[in-house]
Parts: sequence; structure tokens; C-alpha cells
Amino acid sequence: MDRPSAPAASAPTAASAAPSRSPFAGSPTLDRLDRRITLALASVAVPALRIAVGVVFTWFGALKLVPGLSPAAELATRTIETLTFGVVPPAVSLPVLAAWEVLIGLGLLSGRFLRATLLLLVAQMAGTLTPLVLFPAETWQIFPIAPTLEGQYIIKNLVLVAAAMVVGATVRGGQLEAEPGRPRPGTGADQGL
Repeated sequence: MDRPSAPAASAPTAASAAPSRSPFAGSPTLDRLDRRITLALASVAVPALRIAVGVVFTWFGALKLVPGLSPAAELATRTIETLTFGVVPPAVSLPVLAAWEVLIGLGLLSGRFLRATLLLLVAQMAGTLTPLVLFPAETWQIFPIAPTLEGQYIIKNLVLVAAAMVVGATVRGGQLEAEPGRPRPGTGADQGL
């Protein structure tokens, strides 16, 4: 027996596609201010995120170039030594890792070669997370709920991975939209903003 078909969905209108999400919808002045702030944030958020992550990578990489300045150097070199079965000694791995991180940072800061930069970042992050498994006595007080300070330092890298994903989503021209479905300022349809 055939079931009755559902009625065809009507195409969304501009009003139904983008209802106001402003808590200030009842106050035109506050709503305009909220809209302007949101539009400004949408236009600067991804570049600010890219630059902030670039600063972190450049800074932390540069610290590894100076003996004794990076608190992560010893754990990083032991991790690389373990992952390479002792083939890459700390005297080689630390400067290579430092240069790698500085290169990632400079790529993010400049905004050039982002695909290659993000590929380097993903590879570096994969290595960065491995001490959670390789050295559980040093990275966990109680596995998997209570990390040590070193474990927390490593786990916070998930934020850097997520930030890289956001930046990566824009390499083909993508961007944040403050109000999807609503005309952008400067298009002529945005009068009253």
C-alpha cells in the first residue's frame, strides 16, 4: 500500500531563512549596535586567529632554539627519540623541531602557503599528542581524567588543531558570516545598518 507523499516544502524566504538571533530585537538601537559588532568580529576573527596561532608557533619554536628556555624541550626530544626508535637523537631533533615550529608560525603570520603550513602543523600536532600515550606516568595523574601539568600542556594543543581547522576552511576564500542569509554591508541592500 502506498503512503501518501508529504507536501513539498516551500522555499525558505529571506525572513524564514535568517530569523533575528539578536537578544536586542525589541530595541532597534541596541540591535544595530549588536549587528555592527558582530559584523566587525566576523571580518577580523579568522585573520586574528591565524595570527595568534602564528605567534604561538613562532614564539614556542624560537624558545626551543635557545638551550634551556623551552620547558617542553626535554619531553619533545624524548618523544621524537622514541618515535624514531633512537635514530634521531635530541641534538638533531630539537633544532629541527624548533625550525619546523618557527616555519609554521611564519607561514601563519604571513598568510602565505597556508595549505603547506597547515600540513606541517597537522604533522607536528600528531607528534605533539603522542606523549599522552608514550609517557602516561608523566602526562596523567589518573588516566584519562586527570592530566599532569605536562598533560594539560599537551591537551591544550587540541585548541590549536581546531584553530588550524578554521583557518584551513578559508584557504579557498571561505569566511565567517555574521548573519547567514542577510545582505552584507556595502551591497546596497543593507540600508539601515
